[in-house]
Amino acid sequence: MRGVILAAAFVAAMIQPAFAQTPAEPQVLVSTSMGDITLELDRAHAPVSVDNFLRYVNEGHYDGTLIYRVVPGFVIQAGSFDSPVHAREVHDPIALEANNGLSNVRGAVAMARQNSPASATAEFFVDLADNPMLDHHPDDQGNSTGYAVFGHVVSGMDVVDKIAAVPLGDNGPMPGAAPVTPITITKVTVLGAPASPAPVPPAASPTVNNPNTD
Repeated sequence: MRGVILAAAFVAAMIQPAFAQTPAEPQVLVSTSMGDITLELDRAHAPVSVDNFLRYVNEGHYDGTLIYRVVPGFVIQAGSFDSPVHAREVHDPIALEANNGLSNVRGAVAMARQNSPASATAEFFVDLADNPMLDHHPDDQGNSTGYAVFGHVVSGMDVVDKIAAVPLGDNGPMPGAAPVTPITITKVTVLGAPASPAPVPPAASPTVNNPNTD
């Protein structure tokens, strides 16, 4: 019996480092002109969306872009616009991952898209409140409804709330939803996490992708 216990302890000691070296979910620091926001990404539930987001981060796509849409009590949104009338080029759209068990609760980060399910590119939003109407519909047996949550805010939700409280106007791609004083994402940085796959050349010019406010 003592030999069995020692053998089990030896095996446990051998496999423990493998578990200890398993990388944590990546975290990303979003530095804005109003403060810092840290996101934890959920590759386990949304691998395509996370790798897509990290590719844009590693390319510097988000650096110098605007938080161009604010809907108090709903979402703040950013992605590709570096001026009210100019958006940066994006890669091909990705598959929708809304049916992943994650919900658009307050502080969740999700991919914006157009009406087509597989139309998300670089645009993303942060939920200001619980928004279950943005989730995958229970009667959808596939992956054609909802907005894919791929992470959540782990610090800086106070900054998100400050952004949500700024005066709004028409100086942006979404009439009535643009901060009067522009809010800039100065830098997005991956915090000690594995890099995304190698970038590929841009493939398309973006249109505005938005979660439905209806």
